[in-house]
Amino acid sequence: MNPFENQDITALLKAWGTGEDAALNKLLPLVYRELKRMARRYSRAGDGRSLETTALVHEAYLRLVDVTSVSWQERSHFFAVAAQIMRRIMVDAARARRSQKRGGQFRLANQSTEVDFDQIPDIGASRADELLAVHDALEVLAQMDSRQAKVVEMRFFGGLSIDEIAEVLGISPQSVKRDWKLAKAWLGREFKKANHNQ
Repeated sequence: MNPFENQDITALLKAWGTGEDAALNKLLPLVYRELKRMARRYSRAGDGRSLETTALVHEAYLRLVDVTSVSWQERSHFFAVAAQIMRRIMVDAARARRSQKRGGQFRLANQSTEVDFDQIPDIGASRADELLAVHDALEVLAQMDSRQAKVVEMRFFGGLSIDEIAEVLGISPQSVKRDWKLAKAWLGREFKKANHNQ
């Protein structure tokens, strides 16, 4: 995305936030491509699940349009909120799949003790448990260190860059890198403990 589009998105978000409905119509084509890129991270290329990717984008966009209590600051802020919304949509879908598959019982059977946090789990049924395990672990991490949890959410679920996350959180890129590293280590230990206790 070029710098001019970034400025346009920020200006349109602020205009939309002040009640200018025409700004929303201009915003859609600019953010749609980025939302689609984010959603593609949730599906594997060539596996025939493009409808799920499109559905995820549309559902996320519809929820974003309904957000009225947010004072949009800039492009990165918008996409950070989009990452949070996509996470919720994916977790809801994974819970529904798990309920159908196992009668609602959660277990992390055959889960690798290593989760690649640089690769988002897809929204297919085969990895629903992994996605839910990451989500549940993030909920615990958020109680201990909310900033680290936000970094993981924006990076893992939203695909935001280190610089974008730093901009959203108002911290240095070095702080984001440190939080990312510490959070991944903590989450890895949690997965090892969970597997050891099964």
